[in-house]
Amino acid sequence: MLRLLSTAALVALAASTAAAQDTFTVGTATAARGAIAYGTLVVPPGPDSGLRIPVVVVHGAHPGRVVAFVAGSHGTEYTSIVAMQRLAPRIDAARLAGTVVVVPLINVASIEGMTPHLNPVDRKSMNGNYPGDTAGTQTQRALAAVARAVVDPADVVVDLHGGDLDEDLRPYSYWFRGGNAAQDSAGRALALAFGLDHVIVTDVDPASPTAGRSLSGYALTKGKTVLVAEAGRSGVVAPADLAALVDGSLNVLGALGMLPRAVRPVAHPVWLGGNASARLAADSGGMFFAAVARDTRVRKGDVVGRTTDYHGRPTGEVRAPIDGVVTFVRGVPSMWPRATLVNVAPVLASPAPWARPTP
Repeated sequence: MLRLLSTAALVALAASTAAAQDTFTVGTATAARGAIAYGTLVVPPGPDSGLRIPVVVVHGAHPGRVVAFVAGSHGTEYTSIVAMQRLAPRIDAARLAGTVVVVPLINVASIEGMTPHLNPVDRKSMNGNYPGDTAGTQTQRALAAVARAVVDPADVVVDLHGGDLDEDLRPYSYWFRGGNAAQDSAGRALALAFGLDHVIVTDVDPASPTAGRSLSGYALTKGKTVLVAEAGRSGVVAPADLAALVDGSLNVLGALGMLPRAVRPVAHPVWLGGNASARLAADSGGMFFAAVARDTRVRKGDVVGRTTDYHGRPTGEVRAPIDGVVTFVRGVPSMWPRATLVNVAPVLASPAPWARPTP
């Protein structure tokens, strides 16, 4: 089993001079050393409309690593977006070693149209089409711009999410592993430093043709240290969830030695099996009513929800397919074919060594 990196090792991870230049530019945001700059990443029009993605650059007074915090791939995961808006002013550039790039929102059309999961302009996922395509539709062009301007220059990529409008989610981090011992160990250290006590362990095959489709997968295949954290649910921006994401992000910078911040890694995390998780989807339209709350521990066969038709007549029971924790359950009654109803993740005694996932 991989060990948590020591504080000295984390500081060493942060000690390169990738951000040694006097200014640092992302899109229209150019920050001088020791300063913060606000701007946009401009995505030109193509087969459909163009897009301006907000971006903030905090260029530390001292050289160091480049860390990218990205939220808003799903524009109605509000907590993660607001958290990144709150994060940038909390970073003191005069005390920062290295550079922080904050992208609070990629999917602008989603937030403006209150559309969950997809970009309403082209009906594509803004977390499923990396590395993008400069000649493609808006989603593809936007992700090509984010990949080139934000992910590629970064040493560490932190991908922030939360429960979408239809997801009643309990907070958790992901430890994505690709089989590279140093990269995986660094990711584990940041997952524990972030501070969420439930960590989903997910093994990725970097050689798979689909490994780089998500932001985290793309960053992993590019050799970055990767962390994904989720908090927020069903459109509610709760103070506790917001604080968890802001404080966790600052903990990342403290753990990397980029800010003078004391960090206490999670001592006794609840490890969950990402590759063995079971996500149940609806097979028809109708109404869903949860029978369990998020964070409930269930046994295989337990009733987790019930469904009706549009007249209100019962059509079935939804049962847990495995033992585990309800990481999220559908937070609204409406359902349609393939809509996710519940996700259950098994509890692990401890993380097993990385294993190439079965296709």
